[in-house]
Amino acid sequence: MNFDCIIYIKYEDVAVIKLNRPRVMNAMNKQLWLDVQAAMADVQNDPAVKALIFTGEGRAFSTGADLKESKTRSREAYRDYLEALQEASRKIIRFEKPTIAAINGYALGSGYELALACDIRIAAEDAQIGSPEARVTSSVTGGAFRLLQDLVGPGKARELLFTAEYIDGTEAGRIGLVNTVVPADQLMDAALGMARKIAENSAFSIRMIKKGLRMASGEASLEALMDFEVEACLACVSTKERQDSLKTFEDRKKKQ
Repeated sequence: MNFDCIIYIKYEDVAVIKLNRPRVMNAMNKQLWLDVQAAMADVQNDPAVKALIFTGEGRAFSTGADLKESKTRSREAYRDYLEALQEASRKIIRFEKPTIAAINGYALGSGYELALACDIRIAAEDAQIGSPEARVTSSVTGGAFRLLQDLVGPGKARELLFTAEYIDGTEAGRIGLVNTVVPADQLMDAALGMARKIAENSAFSIRMIKKGLRMASGEASLEALMDFEVEACLACVSTKERQDSLKTFEDRKKKQ
């Protein structure tokens, strides 16, 4: 598949979407979001792919929305753009397969929000991460109001959004904004290693777990969540894969 604004690669059971507008630090325009969604659809429809990594080409993950486009939009056109952006973010948040953001360089604004929408974040030590919206009289999108608070707590979320200051990868790791921090030259190896570790497990189980975690984050009441947990567990244990997994587990224990 050929795209204008991304590089799309499959490494057997792991796919990588690399944002590819390096001359503008991977600033996000409409075509980039269309390309991302098309590649995600291909990942979703390919049973061989078990995990998806997002990263950026060059010196940035993404510096956010392309402001050259925003200057010429009418209010109505801006609403259409924002609603399309929100729908793309929903697709990432609700994507059935595990997603990993490998954050290189700058991850700002909408780029930062794409990383927040992923299940796991791995950052380079020297990455620069932040929401500059308050500096340019804008506001955050992509579910960031909830996603950021879930990761770092309401107080820290307010500090980061109100000050509009950037933090590096090391600080992001310290406050729990990212899962893992590594030297920049080890970033993709770390992301691929994590993706392959996930890919070894049951894709069906992970799909159920992802849905349950999303419900637990506020999409459902505790009662509805616990009802879902019963149904999800029953769905998993009723598969042939479950029996194969148990046999593998028992054989491993016998060898210990």
